[in-house]
Amino acid sequence: MLMKASEVATLLKVDESVVAKWIKKEKLPATMVQGSYRINRVDLLEWATDHSIKVPPELFEAAQADVVLPTLSQALEAGGVHCGVPGDEKLSVLRNVVSLMKLPPRMDPEFLLQVLLAREALGTTAIGDGIAIPHVRNPILLQDKPVPAISLCFLEHAVDFGALDGEPVRILFMLTSPTVKVHLHLLSRLAYALHDAEFRATLNHACDPAAILEAARRFERGKRS
Repeated sequence: MLMKASEVATLLKVDESVVAKWIKKEKLPATMVQGSYRINRVDLLEWATDHSIKVPPELFEAAQADVVLPTLSQALEAGGVHCGVPGDEKLSVLRNVVSLMKLPPRMDPEFLLQVLLAREALGTTAIGDGIAIPHVRNPILLQDKPVPAISLCFLEHAVDFGALDGEPVRILFMLTSPTVKVHLHLLSRLAYALHDAEFRATLNHACDPAAILEAARRFERGKRS
């Protein structure tokens, strides 16, 4: 849930101008929505803890309630399974992947593409066996798009991402999350699934959205049993 700056001020018993100062000068994470700031409860809690600012117990309770940890299949359903994504090299592939993502209106797709390319310049996000997870070390946080998502893209042509095993990338996962905690949860679930023989075999067989989602559900049921 996103809070208004005035609500944060009331909760922390400070003037609203202090909250504005924190946003502008102290890097309190905030999103501009229709001309006014909105603050995620979890981000506020993490920021306040880092800055030794006392917060009331109800914020801890509310923040815990706000953190909804999705299943792998739920995140895949939200992001979609996309077949035959075109592109002959890294730039065109990532541009086409970004165009398929359900981004909030305020997110500039070209800026996101720039961020992804800058991350690739630091080191490949290919994890081997033809799979890449762009921006894996730093989450893509979309605070005004609270639904966590994993966009699964099957490339029309295998593309060299500089993987350590030398394999060109055929399959690409893109994660978007409202918080770091949700990002780490999704990344963990995806990592486990990619080590599951049945889920991996379904991925390698074909771009079949229904079969992939069912394989994700079977994997989750197996983990709970």
